[in-house]
Amino acid sequence: MPIIVEVILASGAMILGVFAVFLLVFLIALMLLPVEKSLSKAVWELTAPPRKRPAQQDSGPGFKGFSQKHR
Repeated sequence: MPIIVEVILASGAMILGVFAVFLLVFLIALMLLPVEKSLSKAVWELTAPPRKRPAQQDSGPGFKGFSQKHR
């Protein structure tokens, strides 16, 4: 077999090998995407500062008490 044909075949095999490895890594990453999302969500929930809840107003019983008071 001439040397130029061997060089072309070897180059083609290497290029196909690179694409095959890239495809394999891409498919593994695609398969692990739900796991990564759940881990990321768990980490964000653990590191997020606690939310401040609005304080309840104790100034009166509300509209019902106001209407009873002003009859």
